[in-house]
Amino acid sequence: MKTKVISRYLVLILLVVAMATPLAAQAQHMYDSSGSMIGRYDSGRIYNSSGSYVGRVDGDRFYDRSGSYIGYKSGDRFYNRSGSYIGYGSGDRYYDNSGSFIGRVSGSYIYNRSGSQIGRVSNVPQSVAAAVYLYGMFDIW
Repeated sequence: MKTKVISRYLVLILLVVAMATPLAAQAQHMYDSSGSMIGRYDSGRIYNSSGSYVGRVDGDRFYDRSGSYIGYKSGDRFYNRSGSYIGYGSGDRYYDNSGSFIGRVSGSYIYNRSGSQIGRVSNVPQSVAAAVYLYGMFDIW
């Protein structure tokens, strides 16, 4: 009888560990060009590498750490806190407000205008990666 109870607890523990593993694999991290972690995106909240909260994304609206509104995305266009147009995205390519190419988010890699890799993300939405790396809306460095 004791063996059955211990076996059941062991199976339960193994199931809990097995179920938690996919959750850990869904980590939403941001890295610099050398592969060092510079931040994390978790349920709309953005943290720097030391774990300090730096801001949040609520739908298509962006807020800094104090909750102040810092900008938004409407369709493929990005705007700053005063509503001024700062650029747009088309596919994986992003442009500034004058239409000049500033970089791209290709899969999990972010490249600057000259084609150099400036970062990598894991399970971070493309628009958030663009806001962080290309438009500098969140100060995670």
